[in-house]
Amino acid sequence: MLRAYRQIDKYLYHMRLSEETLQEVSQRFRKEMEKGLGADTNPTASVKMLPTFVRSTPDGTEDGDFLALDLGGTNFRVLRVKVSDNGLQKVEMENQIYAIPEELMRGSGVQLFDHIAECLANFMEKLKIKDKKLPLGFTFSFPCHQTKLDESILVTWTKGFKCSSVEGKDVVSMLRKSIKKRGDFDIDIVAVVNDTVGTMMTCGYDDHNCEVGLIVGTGTNACYMEEMRHIDLVEGDEGRMCINMEWGAFGDDGVLNDIRTEFDREIDMGSLNPGKQLFEKMISGMYMGELVRLILVKMAKEGLLFGGRLTPDLLTTGHFETRYVSAIEKEKEGLQKAHEILTKLGLEPSHEDCVATHRICQIVSTRSANLCGATLAAVLRRIKENKGVDRLRSTVGVDGSVYKKHPQFARRLHKTVRKLLPDCEIRFVRSEDGSGKGAAMVTAVAYRLAAQHKARQKILEELKLSHEQLLEVKQRMRIEMEKGLGKETHAEAAVKMLPTYVCSTPDGTEKGDFLALDLGGTNFRVLLVRIRNGMRRGVEMHNKIYSIPVEIMQGTGEELFDHIVHCISDFLEYMGMKGVSLPLGFTFSFPCQQNNLDEGILLKWTKGFKATGCEGEDVVNLLKEAIHRREEFDLDVVAVVNDTVGTMMTCGYEDPYCEVGLIVGTGSNACYMEEMRNVELVEGEEGRMCVNMEWGAFGDNGCLDDIRTEFDMAVDELSLNPGKQRFEKMISGMYLGEIVRNILMDFTKRGLLFRGRISERLKTRGIFETKFLSQIESDCLALLQVRSILQHLGLETTCDDSIIVKEVCTVVARRAAQLCGAGMAAVVDKIRENRGLDFLKVTVGVDGTLYKLHPHFSTVMHETVKQLSPKCEVTFLQSEDGSGKGAALITAVACRIREAGQR
Repeated sequence: MLRAYRQIDKYLYHMRLSEETLQEVSQRFRKEMEKGLGADTNPTASVKMLPTFVRSTPDGTEDGDFLALDLGGTNFRVLRVKVSDNGLQKVEMENQIYAIPEELMRGSGVQLFDHIAECLANFMEKLKIKDKKLPLGFTFSFPCHQTKLDESILVTWTKGFKCSSVEGKDVVSMLRKSIKKRGDFDIDIVAVVNDTVGTMMTCGYDDHNCEVGLIVGTGTNACYMEEMRHIDLVEGDEGRMCINMEWGAFGDDGVLNDIRTEFDREIDMGSLNPGKQLFEKMISGMYMGELVRLILVKMAKEGLLFGGRLTPDLLTTGHFETRYVSAIEKEKEGLQKAHEILTKLGLEPSHEDCVATHRICQIVSTRSANLCGATLAAVLRRIKENKGVDRLRSTVGVDGSVYKKHPQFARRLHKTVRKLLPDCEIRFVRSEDGSGKGAAMVTAVAYRLAAQHKARQKILEELKLSHEQLLEVKQRMRIEMEKGLGKETHAEAAVKMLPTYVCSTPDGTEKGDFLALDLGGTNFRVLLVRIRNGMRRGVEMHNKIYSIPVEIMQGTGEELFDHIVHCISDFLEYMGMKGVSLPLGFTFSFPCQQNNLDEGILLKWTKGFKATGCEGEDVVNLLKEAIHRREEFDLDVVAVVNDTVGTMMTCGYEDPYCEVGLIVGTGSNACYMEEMRNVELVEGEEGRMCVNMEWGAFGDNGCLDDIRTEFDMAVDELSLNPGKQRFEKMISGMYLGEIVRNILMDFTKRGLLFRGRISERLKTRGIFETKFLSQIESDCLALLQVRSILQHLGLETTCDDSIIVKEVCTVVARRAAQLCGAGMAAVVDKIRENRGLDFLKVTVGVDGTLYKLHPHFSTVMHETVKQLSPKCEVTFLQSEDGSGKGAALITAVACRIREAGQR
């Protein structure tokens, strides 16, 4: 017995592939896949990698009543598939098989499709569903070129079909025509499906990790979910799409010639399609038995088997069937089966002949499983690399007679895949009825996606502003500005339009040393700013950051200002400038009423400050008193500055046209140079003054209610200051993430996202930081970044979920940028009209994290201003350090003007 084995092993040495060879095959297949995916290489690629337009696998929430049509041979089936979710995920099926008469297979295409339509009508009649318009999935197992999910152009007929005038045409529209002609029922053909894809989808319903479909039966093929960014043949980079590989043609360009044997060449020569589907001919059921027969014949001729005897049966093509291979390889009765089969072929086999035949079958089927495993490993490795994971957990849905009926095939295939991919956990699931149930599944998924998409768009529609709406916002901002400027209306105005007593922007002649203080949060800065003019014009800065302990933020005013003076003293010592008296600018970013450049009355603390005895007091006085208490140095406090004004001044030093300041960061605000005659709260008509708009409060009187959505209301209600700063809450960094989180919650509750499961983290206020918006939208790494952010939020996401989250972020940020632009348009147009100009050239100095870091915010905002204020040419300049450098510049300008006045 062993002798017989050894003899065969030696004889079929070339069919026994080593692990190195299989690795090599796997590598070559990887290259072929890449060729098929590339736009330039696809035309000459043998592995065609056809896009199927199936973009998503089932998620278990599919629901509804579907029809499926399965045409792939001499019979065809009509099925009705009921998918119900109600938490139990069940599928009910009824089906009917119809024959296709020989004459129809060779007749005209119209006759064929009329026959199919008639059978459909018969089926629907039987089930009493003719009055319903049901969605249908069509499994059409012939080589097709698909251009959309519901459009498939037949390339060539195979399997004995020869219907005239179908090749080169869309089979869906032919079927639609036949149905329409009848007029007794109507259906919605949603998808054309290849049986391999159907296999993947059927398994995908039970196992959401399933992203590969494999068939090893009469023929062989595979499909898998590829990243859209790698599919050159289809527009778009977002998400994934199932690729029908048509892998049977691997090797048609000669890349497998070194491992093909004389028997493979002989089979190919005698086939209907010589030179084509060479890989399939080494693997699939249609050829496996024939390979064994050719080996038996050759060995008999050489006198190595059957005592050199041949029989007419053994010499007839196709007489050694593939099912014989399965029978002979059965554990117990294999040898007895071999004896029966060989006897049936007219031979008189000895025990040795039976053992040898068993071994030949084993080698042929093992090679088949090994090759299949090698190409499958290539596919899985690609998926692993696409996902960028260390360990891939994935499922392969499998169908086909060889896989299901051969006693050893599946086990060997799994073993090969494990050997070649030690770093992956792969499950194999046997598919039940991929071509019927699978087609219905593709349809069910398409239906679910379309319905969910529609529902989401309806919700997002409220956040999309039309040109008319934006013009309206601009006009309302203008009205509110007038109210804030007017003496009579100022008290009840929402947009306060506070005078800043800054009456001039830098002219470039400023010079000298200045100190600046910047207090606007838990940290506080002291700066020394050296401004030079003339040839060496420029600004040189030194600064030090000091923290403010909580007990001081919430203690007495005296303690707070003593701490500040202590820090100034430390800074002067650090700079070696003890005892020098310098002019000082104080950036104080809290709501103030200014009655003079060097007088700011604190209206109320914000941002967690609670120091007593400060509200209603002049902060410059509080600072001066603290300096006197210390009796160490004297400072000339020239200006109290708001950071928005500082931003305008910093840019004004670079660009003389800069007369507007804008901040879009955690909060949002703007300022601009207004004509003194319009600033009714301050005496005097001559010249200009910078007005700090405090525009975050725009809408607090209800004037924006028609464009605020339920999500804006929700964010407002849960904020620290309900009903206040409504405009800011729609546009600034502190709130955008919160708006997004509320929309995602709403989507999830409606089952439109995350499979309807809300994580505890997603319920947490403030968890979705605004910086995530910037990261998600600047995402060129496909959607990997989105996924890692969502995972950090405890959300298990599919690829589709990531696309949706990205879309929500885009809509929310776009609206913010447009609203900001509408506000800006109102400001620049007011400046233009103030000056009676037909055309205004103006620069806006901008600061803030949202403006600077978000990938699209600034672009959208600029576009909006351009559309809403066509008579203004607006340039945006990013400001560097408005609160530090800006405060020093305001002080410098004030000193320059003061000196000019003294002269």
